[in-house]
Amino acid sequence: MGRSRGGLTSKLHALVDADGRTVGLRLTGGQVHDACEAEALIEAIPVGATLLGDKGYDSNAIRKAAAARNVWANIPNRSNRKQPFAFSPWLYKQRNLVERFFNRIKQFRGIATRYDKDPANFLAAIKLICVRIWCASL
Repeated sequence: MGRSRGGLTSKLHALVDADGRTVGLRLTGGQVHDACEAEALIEAIPVGATLLGDKGYDSNAIRKAAAARNVWANIPNRSNRKQPFAFSPWLYKQRNLVERFFNRIKQFRGIATRYDKDPANFLAAIKLICVRIWCASL
């Protein structure tokens, strides 16, 4: 649990595949920026894949980490970026798989209302739900 403007909160960082199934999960305090955990999640991406992220993930460090694994980062450029990178709006539409994943796990009341205050228990409950999603997709 981390302190942010809204009080004690936590943030779930997820990496999903093309079928909307979880590949990587990270739980941090609410004050941690998304880009800080992106480099750790990039390690779970298969070599030669495509990384889709929103403008919050547009940083040179993330693009460099993705390029080191031979992963193409299809991330929209921030408005203040001096050197724009290639971006495909058509491919970016597939990023809603992550949003659908979060909607799917919030269908479980214990996750949506955050009954578990212990971060380890909360992450364990999310991982159990992810296993259930994996089994349902097979």
